Amino acid sequence: MFFVSARTAGPPRLGILITRKHAARSTVRNRIKRCIREAFRLEQAGLGALDVLVRPPLGARPGVAMLERLRELFSVLSQ
Repeated sequence: MFFVSARTAGPPRLGILITRKHAARSTVRNRIKRCIREAFRLEQAGLGALDVLVRPPLGARPGVAMLERLRELFSVLSQ
């Protein structure tokens, strides 16, 4: 789930909301956060002045598929 707020100026900012309900183990939560940050890093040049809060769905699995899906969603936001 994405929450987006436009600003007048400045670089894009990222917020991540992930709890133990998303993944019980901290290592899995951290891998999910790394995927989100990496996708944001790769797509942030086209985002403009946005604040983006990402809350992954419960049971999300970190990996290449998650990274690609997030990149697609961030690229949609840049349009």
